[in-house]
Amino acid sequence: METPAKTQTDTRSDVRLSAAQRFKARAIAIAGYPIVSGLGRTWSWSIEGAGHFDDVVRSGRQPILALWHGRILPATLYWRDRGIVALTSANFDGEWTARLMGRFGYRAARGSTSRGGSRALVQLRRELAAGHPVAFTVDGPRGPARVVQPGAVWLAGATGHPLLPFHIESSSHWTTRSWDAAQIPKPSARVVVVIAEPIVVAATDDRALERARATLKERLDVLEQRALALVRQPA
Repeated sequence: METPAKTQTDTRSDVRLSAAQRFKARAIAIAGYPIVSGLGRTWSWSIEGAGHFDDVVRSGRQPILALWHGRILPATLYWRDRGIVALTSANFDGEWTARLMGRFGYRAARGSTSRGGSRALVQLRRELAAGHPVAFTVDGPRGPARVVQPGAVWLAGATGHPLLPFHIESSSHWTTRSWDAAQIPKPSARVVVVIAEPIVVAATDDRALERARATLKERLDVLEQRALALVRQPA
């Protein structure tokens, strides 16, 4: 039987929650881990572009993983146990998400585009400098869906570490009614992960960041079409 990994949620968070909220967040993570882990064990995986992650690391840099918010669940299982630091919201939802992801080997930087973002970006700069990959849902935490927010591209421009976009599709899934239309692959689904070549952001001026945002959006759209084509092919 699989033993849950030790939770590695960032204890430096200044998220203000009541004791009851913290207890509830911990309970959600404890209950959710075996469900998510068990579901993931039924999936089969098809990966394209897996070498791009290792290529970035071999170059002496760390990848800034970039994905749409609606693919968090399968992404959490695919990238697990790699020491990745993920940006999560500074609120109750972010608390239980960080605790659940901690059981899959992630650590959390707490903040978002709307709250605590500057502090989170400072932490992520330190994490990259210390040799840890980081991850962004680039349209999170509350959308609009499929609109790239500036945090990830700014971090890439400020640090020299490249963006590594990826997209995930599955052969069968449930789709939530949330703003991000999140996908939950069904039991025994085939899950396709397509990873693009890294994107280097050369500067942090407004024009450079806007170009990088447009490039990232275009790359994610291409990845989505490629993943959809692959998932429709016979296994």
